[in-house]
Amino acid sequence: MTTMFFQPSLHIVKPYALMDLDDTLFQTQRKINAWHLPTAAPEDLVCASVNKQGEPLSFMSQRQAAFFNWLLASTELIVVTARDRHEIKRVKLPFDSWQILTHGAVILSPNGEPLGTWQQHMYDALLPLQDKLAQLSAVFTKHAQSASSHLVFTAHRDRFGRGSAHQDLTIYLAIKHGQKDHQALAALAEKLPTLIRGFETDFYIHVNANNLAILPHAVHKRHAVQFLLAQHLDAQRPSFGFGDSLADLPFLQLLDWYGMPNHGQMHDNISR
Repeated sequence: MTTMFFQPSLHIVKPYALMDLDDTLFQTQRKINAWHLPTAAPEDLVCASVNKQGEPLSFMSQRQAAFFNWLLASTELIVVTARDRHEIKRVKLPFDSWQILTHGAVILSPNGEPLGTWQQHMYDALLPLQDKLAQLSAVFTKHAQSASSHLVFTAHRDRFGRGSAHQDLTIYLAIKHGQKDHQALAALAEKLPTLIRGFETDFYIHVNANNLAILPHAVHKRHAVQFLLAQHLDAQRPSFGFGDSLADLPFLQLLDWYGMPNHGQMHDNISR
């Protein structure tokens, strides 16, 4: 066998960078303050996303902005986020490759169109769960309307299928606490499996700070990343990624290298 030694080359193969967004590349002012991020003086912040009214909501520090600029120049940046197709439009950053949205339920091609094969796959997986998702929605809608409740409930939906079979389907349910009581959300998460029969057979729960999500097992960032790696990305190109949440870890483990910011849920769990 001939031994081959490394030789520097001017031919650079851009790696794929599969990146979570919120709390990985940018965050709200409240979290900037809580995490004591460096280079995050108010006059240095770069607006990364806006709210529904178009007002600045999330920001990058100067270090984060420099990191993102390096990613744009040196990698093929692929978004992997819980944000849906409406929410991603409020991110004011340039993306020109694949986008994995809504916890993996939606894959957009580089031209911005939903990937048909994945849309059909998700249609087949989500359609049988619509009645159970409707039951859960009714429970949370009623609870959220209670005068003593501080829960803010949202059902995330999108269109799936092909041709005449296109249909609006509920993908997952999200709950926030109006007073950001993280312990109340954690306690609610423990009770959820008792709400409907067979809950754990069909759904899993993800809790991160003030976000609680009830998701079908078919909806996961890992599933979408695995499909993209196998069907559409060049296996000869290296891949790496970053995420802040424990829910990001399964998709990150599919990559050649992965990491996390020095703050957030995954970092806190490792530190403990």
